[in-house]
Amino acid sequence: MATNAMHLSVINRPLLANPNSLRVRSFTVRCSTGSVSTGASLAAPWKLADARLVLEDGSVWKAKSFGASGTQVGEVVFNTSLTGYQEILTDPSYAGQFVLMTNPHIGNTGVNIDDEESIKCFLAGLIIRSLSISTSNYRCTESLSDYLLKRNIMGIYDVDTRAITRRLREDGSLIGVLSTEESKTDEELLEMSRTWDIVGVDLISNVSCKQPYEWVEKTGSEWDFNSNRRHEETFHVVAYDFGIKHNILRRLASYGCKITVVPSTWPAAETLKMKPDGVLFSNGPGDPSAVPYAVETVKEIIGKVPIFGICMGHQLLGQALGGKTYKMKFGHHGGNHPVRNLRNGSVEISAQNHNYAVDPESLPSGVEVTHVNLNDGSCAGLAFPQRKLMSLQYHPEASPGPHDSDLVFDHFVELMRKEKQRS
Repeated sequence: MATNAMHLSVINRPLLANPNSLRVRSFTVRCSTGSVSTGASLAAPWKLADARLVLEDGSVWKAKSFGASGTQVGEVVFNTSLTGYQEILTDPSYAGQFVLMTNPHIGNTGVNIDDEESIKCFLAGLIIRSLSISTSNYRCTESLSDYLLKRNIMGIYDVDTRAITRRLREDGSLIGVLSTEESKTDEELLEMSRTWDIVGVDLISNVSCKQPYEWVEKTGSEWDFNSNRRHEETFHVVAYDFGIKHNILRRLASYGCKITVVPSTWPAAETLKMKPDGVLFSNGPGDPSAVPYAVETVKEIIGKVPIFGICMGHQLLGQALGGKTYKMKFGHHGGNHPVRNLRNGSVEISAQNHNYAVDPESLPSGVEVTHVNLNDGSCAGLAFPQRKLMSLQYHPEASPGPHDSDLVFDHFVELMRKEKQRS
């Protein structure tokens, strides 16, 4: 390799004519780029774009990859949370979706085993603006990139997430294909995006547990809150796992519940044989109309015991009561959604993750809309006192937060306690 010499000169001179005045020192540096005599090209000292996101509208977005490699198809949704990317990664409700984080800086706190919301990552991929080159958190055990690689989850960064988010807000959720394979043309990836669909697909079966199990873990003492609301009584709750998050179970246990988790296909008759004090229908991914077996299960349990539905459970209750659900334009995904409690007029900041909603106009008389999303006026909560049920469209356990809606677990306990006293 041959290189040109660097020339450096230093001039030390007074600022004014007076020799004792303030002096300044100026530097002149002359240098040139090196030339390689062998003719071989030098590799760039930074990562180059090696991935593509192709959306069904025909747009192609060049990006840099991290995590796993390959080609993956999914529905692209955006999440407005500022924190909690690991909880998002392990939320089963994101099955079949690419999650685009609107917060630009992701990965700076790394990952740790304590923040897992399920036993694995179910989402199809992660899309971010800037991947942190270092981690800084006392609980960190590995980097985000290593974490995704071990779990075979694709990620891309250095892509214009603001532009993609605006497109999703204007056009609605879009099917996309992530690929690091140079052998696949843009046209092939576009065809994949236009021939795949998430509507009408049963995504619950792949995220639900296969056998019943007992859950006993409570929220850790350093993270617990509302501890003064506990009851001395213990209530047995059967929780249907449609993609349940661990922190829902922890919050129920912290409020004094003994929990039996059952698969999504668990017969209602078997549940009622357990003589539970209450039944929880959990969150989960996808279209509630794609799981009619779950709707039938809910129908058979309504009115028999107190019921609490969260997210997918809320939608299933809406259908079981005779109402309709519909697919939203781009859904609600984030930890900063305002919801009004119509019973007391208070406003709660909530964590949400859903693409479907219950049409309140389709519900029968006696069903009360208890909460409304203040961003778009959609139904965010239901109650039917005569049938001993309540539900929320959002996540009251909200890990890492906010915790405005946590007391709804206490309301469910009160519902079970009153029913126990009557019987």
